[in-house]
Amino acid sequence: MPEDRSGLGGAWSGLYFYPGYGEPVTFVAILIDSGTRFSGSLHEYEGIISEKRILLYSTVQGQRDHSAVSFLKTYDGTGGWTHTVAYEGSLNADATEIAGHWHVDGATGTFLMTRAGATEEAELRKVLEPVGLP
Repeated sequence: MPEDRSGLGGAWSGLYFYPGYGEPVTFVAILIDSGTRFSGSLHEYEGIISEKRILLYSTVQGQRDHSAVSFLKTYDGTGGWTHTVAYEGSLNADATEIAGHWHVDGATGTFLMTRAGATEEAELRKVLEPVGLP
């Protein structure tokens, strides 16, 4: 039975880019959906600003209006990080990707989130379509 993707709940993999840095920061998000609102947690390694790779934790509070998604990510204080970052993006038609921009203290960059398993499912569909399997 196919997974219900009408909400944003579940595991997501993502990345975001700092201006002026070539390598993205990767993260994992676990979201809990409650209709048009969602919350969750995000885990990422900071390694761009400091030379040490520190595992950072943050909470996420957001909302969705059709394909428009916005949320605030607030760091819990680990590694001295306590600020909040605003994210705004668009959900694709099959609810497997969110792409957009983040903003904090005058800085901005891009981000992309992919629902866990979405890449593998797309590859499997590509393989099965020629033989007529769902």
